[in-house]
Amino acid sequence: MFNVKLLRKNKTIKYGLPMLLLVVGGSFGLREFAQIRYDAQKIRRKLDPSLEAKIDVQKQPVILQEEYEKMKRVNLDEWKNIRGPRPWEDSREYQDQQRSKQKT
Repeated sequence: MFNVKLLRKNKTIKYGLPMLLLVVGGSFGLREFAQIRYDAQKIRRKLDPSLEAKIDVQKQPVILQEEYEKMKRVNLDEWKNIRGPRPWEDSREYQDQQRSKQKT
């Protein structure tokens, strides 16, 4: 028969069994919490159909073709490179200077 005093004095039962239960139980608990996390990410990643059509690989060449047609219509021979203001320059003042240069 088991003696309760011997079980209470046994360090393996007193300290090892709770530790083992925490490790094994914790792994199962973490698995459940991780699964909840991944399920929530899956729900967030779902796109509405209009965006999904743009991202879809089979429809993408059509979109690229449309962009190519737009670029063919643009006149690239008469463009001007306009410098933006530097961080230390006042942007409004610089924009006014650029506008006055364009008018003349």
